[in-house]
Amino acid sequence: MALKRIMILLARSHEFPNGSVRHGYELVAPLDGDGKIDLEAWKAHRAECIVRRFWGDEDEEHGVLRHRQGGSGGATWIFDYDESAPDDDEAGYRLGDHVWTLGEYVSIKNEDGVMHTFRVASVDPA
Repeated sequence: MALKRIMILLARSHEFPNGSVRHGYELVAPLDGDGKIDLEAWKAHRAECIVRRFWGDEDEEHGVLRHRQGGSGGATWIFDYDESAPDDDEAGYRLGDHVWTLGEYVSIKNEDGVMHTFRVASVDPA
């Protein structure tokens, strides 16, 4: 297990035909040898698994990576910005199944329920 600092940037969309380097997330997560999020390592290092959301001119949001029961496959990875407010969570689509390598795509549903696609822009040691 190795903690990695992962940057994902907004991929091409109707609103952003070239994608956007001003919209995305930086997160720290434990990746296994296959490049997938390692649940057991996350349990041991969850305090270190942080998330930073940057979205154009909006203020940055800081939170944590959480594993929550329910969802596709029996569990969902979420970005949680306030533990006492469940309506601010952003859920990833099958994030545990993704291989976090350069150029791969992941989808995140924001707190308003809108799904956006992101491209993995970097994966570095944390």
